[in-house]
Amino acid sequence: MNKVIIVINGKGGCGKDTLCNFASEKYFTLNVSSIDPIKKMAKVIGWDGGKTSEDRKFLADLKALVTQYNDGANEYILKRAKDFADFPEYKIMFVHIREPDMIEHFKETVRHCIPDIPVISLLIRRKDKEYIVYGNRADDDVENYQYDKVFENNESITTVKKNFLKLLDEILTD
Repeated sequence: MNKVIIVINGKGGCGKDTLCNFASEKYFTLNVSSIDPIKKMAKVIGWDGGKTSEDRKFLADLKALVTQYNDGANEYILKRAKDFADFPEYKIMFVHIREPDMIEHFKETVRHCIPDIPVISLLIRRKDKEYIVYGNRADDDVENYQYDKVFENNESITTVKKNFLKLLDEILTD
């Protein structure tokens, strides 16, 4: 496989961004979140960038409304996936999506629109992290999906980096 789109998910603080940074040290990567356009809209109407439970619920609810209205978050990441497909130097696109139904919807959309690039879902877990229940489905339903791969982020940072890059090597050679 020459390129791959990886839908990466996990509860807040499990290390998703750190792992994506490790990948970018070895591969040309694109890192996109389905919440990015929602955050831009939220700022226009007064959201201050906070991460409280109320802020997180507001963003999750706004994303659900936009998705229901015009599938805007999916259209945003699909456009980025098409850009990714057009640039041969890129090898991995990480797409951050929290909601299980949106993960499946994105995977199906890419299979239809860009059938030559596989999409793999990846759950990141971390045992030593105490997780908060936020009261919104985007944060609280992360584990309610059958992921293609699961990565346990429980070792030293050096070991985690080595193991994650090994996983990516395996995915790219499948």
